[in-house]
Amino acid sequence: MEIFVDRDGEVILKKYSPIGELGDFAKEYAESLFESTNHITIISDRDNIIAVAGASKKEYLEKQIGSLVEQCMENRKAAMDSNSGQYEIVKDMSETYSSYAIAPIVAGGDPIGAVVLLSKDENAKMGQMEVKMAETAAGFLAKQMEQ
Repeated sequence: MEIFVDRDGEVILKKYSPIGELGDFAKEYAESLFESTNHITIISDRDNIIAVAGASKKEYLEKQIGSLVEQCMENRKAAMDSNSGQYEIVKDMSETYSSYAIAPIVAGGDPIGAVVLLSKDENAKMGQMEVKMAETAAGFLAKQMEQ
């Protein structure tokens, strides 16, 4: 829990997000992944999406993560599906994607977020390379948090 005091002396309580400390860094990493893969890239903390590249920020940024991302974090294992379908990346909002790759960010043994790659293009299905890229990004962000 973070505690802030505004100019008027009001106390503001905010849920602490360890990965949120990497906000700018996560945004840059998401942009880099998008430029490399041309897939929508999302980085989340345990509850919300904190960085987006390749898609409308209004549609994703600061929205609660969906059940698919939560499940991947709980399992502490990367997930991928290259079958087109409706997937809940954002809570209460199922969208059609041609494929996805999700890797949990695990620091100190605890899941603290996830790196998500999404494709809406039927001709750009994901495979093991995209899973490895998401896992590499998640591992790198986890190492940054552990320092």
